[in-house]
Amino acid sequence: MYEGAVQDLIDELGRLPGVGPKSAQRIAFHILALDGEDVKRLVDALTEVKARVKFCTVCGNVAEADLCRICQDPRRSPAVICVVEEPKDVVAIERTREFRGKYHVLGGAINPIAGIGPDDLRIKELMTRLADGTVTEVILATDPNVEGEATATYLARLLVPMGLTISRLASGLPVGGDLEYADEVTLGRAFEGRRRISA
Repeated sequence: MYEGAVQDLIDELGRLPGVGPKSAQRIAFHILALDGEDVKRLVDALTEVKARVKFCTVCGNVAEADLCRICQDPRRSPAVICVVEEPKDVVAIERTREFRGKYHVLGGAINPIAGIGPDDLRIKELMTRLADGTVTEVILATDPNVEGEATATYLARLLVPMGLTISRLASGLPVGGDLEYADEVTLGRAFEGRRRISA
């Protein structure tokens, strides 16, 4: 609809998750209205995050070093691992201040329609972490939607025979929702009431 660079910007913004065509257009025109310094700060922030941020070599969370701050923290229990889909889920759980273990970020959920299978997730890395016997409990904290439930069921089938305590976050989270949008009280109650999964 617009010429050259403006339409290119709208198209790129529209590719971001949760940004529709109208939002992309509003953001693009907001950026056009900014002064040069504000635009430079935005560009610098984007460039910096791509240059400095990577994924933790142990858990898959975002980090600026080889290990994220949670994996580096000696106060965290190595005996309990909470398995989540994305790094944003780690932040949601950390806000509750209920969990004192470590995390494992899968990098998504099983979704055959989108062509994402178990081999596309960090499941092998999880199994490697569990091999030395340090971990005694695994909490499956995937999203309470169809893909998250499928992923939790798949993982439970793999993990139950290992003799670990396997639990899933309890009710209180809406079906079809994302952990990222749950409030602290609801997510905290779900953590306290997690249930054990058995064969």
